[in-house]
Amino acid sequence: MTDSEAAPAKINLALHVRERMADGYHRIETLFAFAIDGDRLTASVADELTLEIGGPSSTGLSAGEDNLVIRAARALQAAAGVTQGAALTLEKNLPLASGIGGGSADAAATLRLLARLWKTNIPLEPIARALGADVPACLQGRTLRGEGRGEELTPVVNARLTGTPLLLVNPGVAMPTGPVFAGWDGKDRGPLGEGDPLAAALAGRNDLEAPAIAIAPVIGKLLDWLRARPGAGLARMSGSGATCFALFETREQLMHAAEEARRAWPWCLATALA
Repeated sequence: MTDSEAAPAKINLALHVRERMADGYHRIETLFAFAIDGDRLTASVADELTLEIGGPSSTGLSAGEDNLVIRAARALQAAAGVTQGAALTLEKNLPLASGIGGGSADAAATLRLLARLWKTNIPLEPIARALGADVPACLQGRTLRGEGRGEELTPVVNARLTGTPLLLVNPGVAMPTGPVFAGWDGKDRGPLGEGDPLAAALAGRNDLEAPAIAIAPVIGKLLDWLRARPGAGLARMSGSGATCFALFETREQLMHAAEEARRAWPWCLATALA
């Protein structure tokens, strides 16, 4: 039996950093949303647990025990008492260290996929929490408000967002999360609004844009480029970068911008919000 599971790209429509906590982590308020496209994971039952990685963004990505897919699979095995293995194949389409949840989305997809394959119904959320702050949101894969470290989740009605044309663009730089958060200036610029998620996002911000741009000024150039595209509404960096996104009014405007992006930037994905 072979089964597969999508690992859609995650974006932060807004990300407010409220404080640096005593444990060194940051308390945030964010709006998670998900694209309809991303990575894809395939699995079949096997004696051992193995991982093969292909796809345009697979170069340099380890398939060993440090990969989040393997870590998620091992954690599920241990929690559910599973003795079976699985032959896993990851189609890696999303760029690495790019602020759109690639590794977290892959881990979440692994949990969903292997829970089906191994026929276990144990709760997956506690396992997801132990794997990383974004993994619980990616496990749900729907529009959510995240608080705490991003793992305290509240569902958000996103009727206005579903199907919205979405362009993701990466300027070709990997952006490790730690240095970006370390560069935050410590100023609390206020809470993320409640209610309609699009209105809250438009009124919000990403407090990590400034420290990310300080590390990689090309992100600022990319944001200016996106905001100048006809039909672009909300344009912002996602997560800790370096991927940025823009929401468009029409698919035609999206496809025109995507055509330009393919000529101007190393990576882009024309998709829509789920």
